[in-house]
Amino acid sequence: MTEKIDKEPADTPPRASLAPETIKAIPVRHYGRYVSAVIVLALVALLVNAFATAEKIQWSAVGDKLFDSTVLAGAGRTLLISILAMIVGVVLGVLLAVMRLSKNPVTSWVAWAYIWFFRGTPVYVQLLLWFNLALIFPMLNLGPIYKDEMTDVMTPFMCALLGLGLNEAAYMAEICRAGLMAVDEGQTEAAHALGMSHGKTLRRIVIPQAMRVIVPPTGNEFINMLKTSSLVYAVTYNELLRATSTIGSTSYAVMEMLFVASIWYLVMTSVFSVFQYYLERRFARGSSRSLPPTPWQKIRVNLMAFSRERSV
Repeated sequence: MTEKIDKEPADTPPRASLAPETIKAIPVRHYGRYVSAVIVLALVALLVNAFATAEKIQWSAVGDKLFDSTVLAGAGRTLLISILAMIVGVVLGVLLAVMRLSKNPVTSWVAWAYIWFFRGTPVYVQLLLWFNLALIFPMLNLGPIYKDEMTDVMTPFMCALLGLGLNEAAYMAEICRAGLMAVDEGQTEAAHALGMSHGKTLRRIVIPQAMRVIVPPTGNEFINMLKTSSLVYAVTYNELLRATSTIGSTSYAVMEMLFVASIWYLVMTSVFSVFQYYLERRFARGSSRSLPPTPWQKIRVNLMAFSRERSV
């Protein structure tokens, strides 16, 4: 028997030439993005040109007063009152959140009433209440511990600290409560099974896990605190806005000094926004989700995508 050998015809092309060609993907052109980008840039350019060519704005005064000693002192007081008020708000907020989640109806009701009052009244009204507290209580009498006139106790700094700190505590209480409730109850049960007390379980198990939920809104609250601190102008605390307004009223450069205040507010909020990003990234370690890219990272990605489209 002879084996049958199949032979390819002489006119058959080699098998290598039958391989499919490499697909060349051509990205879709998004002309609408280019048109909208041009329109937005044109509007921004018109706005910048309108302010730059305004005859009644003395931009040289903005540069001269930007690092004025009075302005720098005001910015320092704004930063100081914001940090101290935020510390009061965070500490008291954690305490209120624990009270709110307590099974004791008295502590839970008191925490709820505190949150209800301070979230339901404007910060400006609360500042004025503290500032005019001497109209109701002329003397602060704590017995043998402390006794003084209320006008000497409620200084502008103390009014600003209490007004901002106690109001912030109401919001931080809800943020902390949401973070504590986000931790699975099994964690608490496991800690109790190991013999941990309720307080130790809260400190060592629950709060560290809740920080991933608490940190992002807390950073937003602090940035908001930097701007809300301008309301203490009403209680004569000499922070950034009051310092710049005083210079503007004496030098007749009202708008210029408002620009100076805006620049310093933008600088402070931008610095703490960067700090917030890295703090969130630290507490997000081990999470399956990554943080969204920053605006600068988005710009870099968009530029790289645009360059690829142009190269094609």
